[in-house]
Amino acid sequence: MEILDLLLNGFAIAFEPLNLTLIILGCTVGLFIGAMPGLGSVNGVAILLPMTFLVPPTGAIIFLGAIYYGAMYGGAISSIMLGIPGASTAVATTFDGRPMALKGDADKALVAAATASFVGGSVGVILFTLFAPPLAEVALTFGAPEIFALMLMAFATFVGLGGDDIPKTLFSICIGLVFGAVGLDIISGEPRLVFFDIPGFFHGINFLVLAIGIYGIGEMLWTIEVSKGDVQISQATVTVDRVLNSLRELAGTWKTMLMGSFLGYFVGILPAAGATPGALMAYGVAKTTARDPESYGKGNINGIIAPESANNAASTGAMLPMLTLGIPGSPTTAILLGGMVIWGLEPGPLVFTDHPDFVWGFIASLYAANLFALVINIAFIPAFIWVLKLPFTILAPIIFILCIVGGFVPTLDMHDVWLMLLFGVVGYLMRKLDYPMAPAVLAIVLGPLAEPALRQSLLISGGSFSIFFLRPFAGVIMVLAIILVILPALKIAYDKFKKPAEAG
Repeated sequence: MEILDLLLNGFAIAFEPLNLTLIILGCTVGLFIGAMPGLGSVNGVAILLPMTFLVPPTGAIIFLGAIYYGAMYGGAISSIMLGIPGASTAVATTFDGRPMALKGDADKALVAAATASFVGGSVGVILFTLFAPPLAEVALTFGAPEIFALMLMAFATFVGLGGDDIPKTLFSICIGLVFGAVGLDIISGEPRLVFFDIPGFFHGINFLVLAIGIYGIGEMLWTIEVSKGDVQISQATVTVDRVLNSLRELAGTWKTMLMGSFLGYFVGILPAAGATPGALMAYGVAKTTARDPESYGKGNINGIIAPESANNAASTGAMLPMLTLGIPGSPTTAILLGGMVIWGLEPGPLVFTDHPDFVWGFIASLYAANLFALVINIAFIPAFIWVLKLPFTILAPIIFILCIVGGFVPTLDMHDVWLMLLFGVVGYLMRKLDYPMAPAVLAIVLGPLAEPALRQSLLISGGSFSIFFLRPFAGVIMVLAIILVILPALKIAYDKFKKPAEAG
């Protein structure tokens, strides 16, 4: 009952006229920030942080939290409409969102993304409200071995992303891991894989540069070739009836929504993990456990539901270690943490007792921001559909310019723009040769997370791999990962034995 009283007080604070205005404004601004390739929630919150000095600290964090939520929703828009991930958290949404848009179901894809985001955000906020202290303690028990085991389990699901062509999938994963290793060695500081000693490679290969190159430039080149100049982008229309029908269809995806929400939230509370691994892992799990995994990547609505519910739940989960432990759970929450310090608030367990109005006002605002982001997103669907109806001769240059801006913004380095164009050609060739692109993109995300965890674990254990099996959480996750790796091989063996038996 105490939590309920505190939450009701929080709602009273969140619905004050100034704070409510900041929630609506933040959600709207965040939606468009998330939809702009290369910007995303990190840059949006960083750019608008100075504006928060005009309002009290509670209003400031409510505004930034609403931007964060809006950007999580908005990231799916350009992924679906243009095939360019608005942010790294929305890359997995591109896999099935873009094919749905090309089939004329852009409105259904957008409604699915908005609804899944709402469910993921709602589950995340409820878990945040009810289980903040115990979940923070569980997250603290996750050291390097547990993080590596979790990343390995994510890699194990990659095999499912490549259909039946496992060798091509493994090759794609290895290419992604190589790209993820470019830069400076994390322990010795020595340069590695710095191709031709070009200085731009010293800061590594930015994940968003790879994703925008492959899914923006590469997809555009592929579309131009396949269409032979006569590109029919989409005949999608949007009506109230179509939106309501889409919502009714989503009732059958509730299991995927809940899976994505809980998985995303748990990954989100792990320090430094964030929403991107959560969304990618949810997509992998959804495909691996699906009855029709071959339909993923061709416009399966569950391929949108899983990552969108996961990234919104993870964004909420990432705020948990920020508030309770003073440890940012993602790059965006690191900026929020800096804002709290600037506002004179010290994050940690004492913030719940010393500043209850601030904490519970913020938590209550997340419920409101989640609802307003859903309403604003669905209200703008006709505008998003209008973008798809532009002639491709107009749309292609716009996509190209957005890609250039998206490649330049993260590091402000022209090296990344040239690299993005090169990845665009690589993505186009992978499409022609029928190599799966998803595993390579996912590997470059999780590789830099898995490597330091592996090396730290081996340093702790004196080089013994037994550390991954002797620790309870790590051991369970490692066993699950091994099972996931073995399952496709067992399926292939089963099919080989089954065919001769049926023939006989």
